[in-house]
Amino acid sequence: MDVFEAIKNRRSIRKYKNTEIENEKLEKILESARMAPSAANRQEWKFIVVKDPQRRKKLVEAANGQKFVEQAPVTIVACSTESERIMPCGQYAYTVDLSIAVSFMILEATEIGLGTCWLGAYDEGKVKEILKIPKDIRVPAMFTVGYADENPASRSRKDIDNIICGETYQ
Repeated sequence: MDVFEAIKNRRSIRKYKNTEIENEKLEKILESARMAPSAANRQEWKFIVVKDPQRRKKLVEAANGQKFVEQAPVTIVACSTESERIMPCGQYAYTVDLSIAVSFMILEATEIGLGTCWLGAYDEGKVKEILKIPKDIRVPAMFTVGYADENPASRSRKDIDNIICGETYQ
């Protein structure tokens, strides 16, 4: 599968098979994060791999009751180890850097036959408490990973002419 095919095939999976992820596959996903670009190549991040069923069950409450968080065999939590740095463009580096790394991991998971769901609905404070993450560390993203037990249809996308501008904003 090439990258574009992975992009086209990726779906948000909310139903997982009760099957463990092979270590080689999980290592490949994590290696994708390590290889991802970051501002000035600082790699100011850590990724928590949550496999423990009891801990995943606790994360359900932190994730606004989304039961599939417990069902997926792995949840990966992206943490910023430096959350104050602002890039010259005015954006916080950690939000951009970790979005890139998580995107790389999700596309790699898709390529190797795994499903994922990027979580945006969660209580960062509760996640920090459950995973013993220090107060000064931010958690901008987390996602579930596992073998999909569903095959959602592709969702419609806006026409390319509605999202692309030539030379200036129109």
